[in-house]
Amino acid sequence: MPAPTATAPRLPHAATALLLLLTALASSLACQHLWTHDDTFPGDALRLLQDMAVGHTQPCHLTEPPFFPASLLHNNLQPHQAAATALRILQHLFHTLSSNSTRQHWPSHARNHLLNKLQHHIHHLEQCLPDNAAPFKGPRNPLLAINKYFRDIHLFLHAHNHSACTWDHVRLEARASLHHLHNLTRTMRR
Repeated sequence: MPAPTATAPRLPHAATALLLLLTALASSLACQHLWTHDDTFPGDALRLLQDMAVGHTQPCHLTEPPFFPASLLHNNLQPHQAAATALRILQHLFHTLSSNSTRQHWPSHARNHLLNKLQHHIHHLEQCLPDNAAPFKGPRNPLLAINKYFRDIHLFLHAHNHSACTWDHVRLEARASLHHLHNLTRTMRR
């Protein structure tokens, strides 16, 4: 004799909408309070970058060094957009600073500690952003500017054979990125 089939209870449309709303709210609150438990992240990372500074015996003559895009400094972003922008900056910083060629130019302890901090915050931001979020529309997409900026950094490093001078410029640019990240976290808390 066949077993009776039980039908799954159906949620009314209002309950489904409420469930989606609560999920989105939980995600946004996780992003909003990301740095409240660890407000020292940008400051700690800036100190680690300072510790990685290497004194040069010769002056550096660099051609066309990349600088943090001014267009990113004055964006009026919503909290979820600020979180997506912060995540992209952290991902690019981690990728750039974890390059094998940094090992010969920067103290390994400070570099590894910085990479651990970056990875920790990348993980938290990835957890609080929904996978299907499309935070930006239109031609003024800050994620595209960030991608271009870090692509220019990699081209700059390659053009100068990953020299100590170029890595020092990249270190200073990482500081600029972290300062901007600090401003983004204030936006995320709104």
